[in-house]
Amino acid sequence: MRPWMALSALLALCACTGDTDDLPTPPVDIPDAGSDTDAGTSDAGADAGTSNDAGTSDAGVRPVDPFADRVVSSTFGDQAGFGQDRFPDVVLGPPVGAGQFAGSLDVVSLGRGGTLTLEFTDLLVVDGPGVDLLVFENPFQKVGGDIFAETASVSVSDDGATWYDFACAATDSDGGFPGCAGTHPVHSSPGNGVSPTDPAVAGGDSFDLAAVGLARARFVRLTDTGLNSYGGTSGGFDLDALAVVNGQLPDGGTP
Repeated sequence: MRPWMALSALLALCACTGDTDDLPTPPVDIPDAGSDTDAGTSDAGADAGTSNDAGTSDAGVRPVDPFADRVVSSTFGDQAGFGQDRFPDVVLGPPVGAGQFAGSLDVVSLGRGGTLTLEFTDLLVVDGPGVDLLVFENPFQKVGGDIFAETASVSVSDDGATWYDFACAATDSDGGFPGCAGTHPVHSSPGNGVSPTDPAVAGGDSFDLAAVGLARARFVRLTDTGLNSYGGTSGGFDLDALAVVNGQLPDGGTP
């Protein structure tokens, strides 16, 4: 079995049982899973980041693309840790989906109640026709047809100070947790030809700014709902990537 197939199978097995102690563990020099980290000098307003400056989180100058560019702040909860050896880069750039029946390992785990605030700097989310934003986690379809989901609530802001919350029905498992992130498998991955900005094929969870009455969003905040599986270092919502579907340059122009 190829290494990536073995890892995906291991993740699926552990996730189905709720026991993640056997997942790969990040190196011991990862940041403290219970600490706050301000990843970069924030211009997101008083509410966007309140802790230690960790330097610029995007390596070098990035071309205009539809993916998150910077982690503004992070607070990891209990049972976080997985992916922090690759953080923040692991949540920047395109999704690395593993398909309908496997969960990607290209993620960082938030832990119980953990939260991340990310910023788009070169292409902002705007309210356009239909879906405007995609959030990619690593859910997958289990044997029997159920989706293994770990949920987060999603909030958006244009200035980093005033936030708009999407309604997340985190206890409605029968309804598929409407309004939450972390409920749909991710199909897009670099090199597989599946567009990460086409909601019809990309997978992930779709959000329309019209639902919260916001015309444009520069910042996205994801908060673990506290109602997920927790164990080992891979507990809770696992973020892979964000992608702009309807976008606008910061000066108001089109890309």
